[in-house]
Amino acid sequence: MVTTEQHILQDLNPPQREAVTAVVGPVLILAGPGSGKTRVIAHRIAYLVDVAEVAPWRIVAVTFTNKAAREMRNRVIAHLGDVANQVVLGTFHSICARFLRIDGHRIGLDRSFLIYDDDDQMALMKRVTAELGVDTRRIKERAILSAISHAKSELVSSYDYASSTRDWFTEVAARCYERYEQLLAQNNALDFDDIIMRMVQLLRDDAETREKYNDRFAQVLVDEFQDTNVAQYQLARMLAAKHKNICVVGDPDQSIYSWRSADIRNILNFERDFPDARIVLLEQNYRSTQTILDAAHAVISAASQRKPKALWTDRGHGDPVVIYEAYDEMDEAEFVANEIAGALPERQPREFAVMYRTNAQSRAIEEALIRAGIRYQLIGGTRFYERREVKDVLAYLRLAYNPYDVVSFGRVVNVPGRGIGDRTLQQLDAWAARLGVPPYTALQILAAQQGLREYADAARMERHPVAARGAQALAGFLDLIDELIDVASRNSVTTLIDGVLERTGYRRWLFDTFDEEEAEERWSNVQELRNVASDYAELAPEHALATFLEDVALISDQDEMKDSDDGAGRVTLITLHSAKGLEFPVVFMTAMEEGILPHIRSYDDPAQMEEERRLCYVGMTRAKERLYLLRAFKRQGYGTSGHNPPSRFLADIPPELYATKSSLESRSGAGSRAATRHRWAEQQRHDDRPLLSEAQLFTGGERVRHPRFGEGVVVATAMRGEDQELTIAFKGEVGIKRLLLSIAPLERM
Repeated sequence: MVTTEQHILQDLNPPQREAVTAVVGPVLILAGPGSGKTRVIAHRIAYLVDVAEVAPWRIVAVTFTNKAAREMRNRVIAHLGDVANQVVLGTFHSICARFLRIDGHRIGLDRSFLIYDDDDQMALMKRVTAELGVDTRRIKERAILSAISHAKSELVSSYDYASSTRDWFTEVAARCYERYEQLLAQNNALDFDDIIMRMVQLLRDDAETREKYNDRFAQVLVDEFQDTNVAQYQLARMLAAKHKNICVVGDPDQSIYSWRSADIRNILNFERDFPDARIVLLEQNYRSTQTILDAAHAVISAASQRKPKALWTDRGHGDPVVIYEAYDEMDEAEFVANEIAGALPERQPREFAVMYRTNAQSRAIEEALIRAGIRYQLIGGTRFYERREVKDVLAYLRLAYNPYDVVSFGRVVNVPGRGIGDRTLQQLDAWAARLGVPPYTALQILAAQQGLREYADAARMERHPVAARGAQALAGFLDLIDELIDVASRNSVTTLIDGVLERTGYRRWLFDTFDEEEAEERWSNVQELRNVASDYAELAPEHALATFLEDVALISDQDEMKDSDDGAGRVTLITLHSAKGLEFPVVFMTAMEEGILPHIRSYDDPAQMEEERRLCYVGMTRAKERLYLLRAFKRQGYGTSGHNPPSRFLADIPPELYATKSSLESRSGAGSRAATRHRWAEQQRHDDRPLLSEAQLFTGGERVRHPRFGEGVVVATAMRGEDQELTIAFKGEVGIKRLLLSIAPLERM
């Protein structure tokens, strides 16, 4: 008879079994791509409950995306049944938001706080910079928000940030940080970084709450540990402080989010922080062919910040990697479309993914797929919840939940139009700022003073901050908000949405504002939002709206991936960063060129160059059966046509692992890369762009010296008539410069 333990372990390889059964003390699981880490986590949770007899509610397991959390929970349910729902399992943000709604009042948080997304944060920061008179032509709001986000991810408060200002930018950012925090508090809102930072604050500052969670959680599991920032790592350590049973799963080779403040040092230093930690290597890959793994390993093995491991598989060698050299980005896109079209009789569209470094690169690919009649989905473009009409309706729902939300107030106070002009809003904002209250409270004060509804003559206007006509319109908006608050307290989210649409005449406004086809599309998006809200019908009104708004705020790009109804799906177009955690039978990685991958911004920063290498590795290991690496001889960028050399990562792949193709070779039937490059040079001459003497030309990747700008690296070249334009990344603050070869006094190094 098979025991429960044997049943849980029977389909696991030896290292996976070790990872599952090591349930006492700290454990570091180094899991290569495709090595079954999600499976290991699910089996580990089942083992903890059924074999180690840990109560499921005493287990907390965190990851980074809703998609990963859903997959993990479904696997745990398959083992444990409904008892799996007692495990605290979700993203860092969703779990912490839940805890803060329960215990956040201990550090002064209102349970009804809103979560501000990227657009909300930008709107608030624009308000901050306007109030403080910041010259946004010199310092962009995005740069200030990025600085604040980085500070919060390292648990640096606005006070501490202001105490450590070191230059003009950080001094301005410090003032903005302080005011930004004040407005967040006034609006009863948190941004994404606050959710983690405030949870750490709660555990640090409130002994009773800290003891409560320390006692409760006997087992702490952290997935994608290489993507944690300082605050998230500190949170995990605090939760595990009493029982010391912390299991982290990750892969330094897949750390690609430093721009989100992810700190690769967390996983590299775990053994230092937990010297008694058990280390388990998961090296058997169940996803890719050995050829793909060997090619990816050749790229990543040149990285320095990594823990050595070698992936292997029993899936066979498979086809060689294809390196395709296109003439330009249109030729590159046409090749992708033709390869997909030629394989469709045997494969489904959903089996293909086209990956790129930046979203702007999708245009040519989209056009080629459209011409070929191939359906696709664009991940990371304008997301559903970022569309104007969806955000409008959500803004009304947020006001019904939290009327102090100044961002939502400003978004829909005159949408649809209700006669509230810019001057009226400026008057209201100025008066609210003088009182130190949000606009909704200011309206309530005016209403209580009879100042909104009972203007009798012009003489009375001077006693009130808002002109009579505007005040009457604002009175109507105040009535609307109060009505929606009442509806929300007693009804479902769908009923509330219906009330918003009916009370505001939103559908009529759409068709009055946009042409019929666009209005229909926008209205269908509104109806889709209503469909999503129907999933919350079984929740009580006092919980439904809060849960719905929180779930919407925490949705990621991957959560919006959908298959078509016929099951064939669509080709996925996605950035390399967004593709992490996904897999496809066939992967095309485009624009494998210097200045793109690796990105031009990484040239003067060895740490960033290492991350570009890891990003390439992540992309390559998404492929299960076929991998295409593409580059173009010339490519449009920044309004000009340039010539980027092949990515240095291509040179790392041993020749026996790949086959090369090029557009001109395939058209002429001729042979080598050298011959192809010669024909491309001839083609350039035919394009009326005469080349300079070969001895004078620079190529991408060359190091140069300029008497004024210092040392730099050529990252792109382009012909301008008989001259060569060079794009050079100079060291330090000089940055990127474009110079003409005939004028610039450059020396080769």
